[in-house]
Amino acid sequence: MRLMGNNLKRNFSIFWLLATFSLKSTFEHRTGVVFFLIGKIIRFVIYFLFIYYLVKGTKLLAGYNLNQTIVFFLTFNFIDSLTQLLFREVYRFRQLVVSAEFDSVLLKPYHPFLRILVGGVDILDAILIFPYLFMLIYFINKLPNLSTDQILVYIGLVINAVLIATSFHILVLALAILTTEVDHALMIYRDFTRMVSMPLDIYREPLRSFLLFVIPVGIMMYVPVRALFGLLTIPVFINSMAVSIIFIVFSLWLWNYALRKYQSWGG
Repeated sequence: MRLMGNNLKRNFSIFWLLATFSLKSTFEHRTGVVFFLIGKIIRFVIYFLFIYYLVKGTKLLAGYNLNQTIVFFLTFNFIDSLTQLLFREVYRFRQLVVSAEFDSVLLKPYHPFLRILVGGVDILDAILIFPYLFMLIYFINKLPNLSTDQILVYIGLVINAVLIATSFHILVLALAILTTEVDHALMIYRDFTRMVSMPLDIYREPLRSFLLFVIPVGIMMYVPVRALFGLLTIPVFINSMAVSIIFIVFSLWLWNYALRKYQSWGG
């Protein structure tokens, strides 16, 4: 038990050190940081206002009122920003593979995920995540008849969403070793997640089931909010957990397979 505690402390120290280096590197280009942050804020505000006036005029969107639709949107933004905050280093992994710098990562006396998965914390998303969280809490408090159980299940499913996002990024790392490709896989992932920034009910079958159980972005963004509203059925909850576990196990299996195929010096 004591050894496990020491390992956790050591890993956290390494994570903190890498995050500090990433922060310093980001602020070497302060003008770019300011404009990039402004762009993120403008994009969020425009999309928020689009949803607000769309649902305000129609009263309902796929059966959800304005407040509920905003909770869907803010949940998406919170989870998406949290995963971007943690896993930004994945976007830079291809260069490590093609330049063979990944060799030195594998030789380090710690798990490579500390470097290539969570080794580049994005300060821009760290800045934005708190306003998203405060807005989310505000609009959740406006929901009627919320129970403690609904809130706890919602929080648990949000954590589950982060685990699924982790699996997606591990899959991308594995594909980068096998194919030296990162950008397209990440863009496809981000396009799918944007599809569930609003209620999944706006889509017809089989697309809805595809986004839930094949590319489980629906489990990440849609299922937690349904649970918060008290609309999640037990079969959907069980199926969602099963898909999540399968996806996590598969991503780790593919990562280990990719490592066995890695030949160094560019793949």
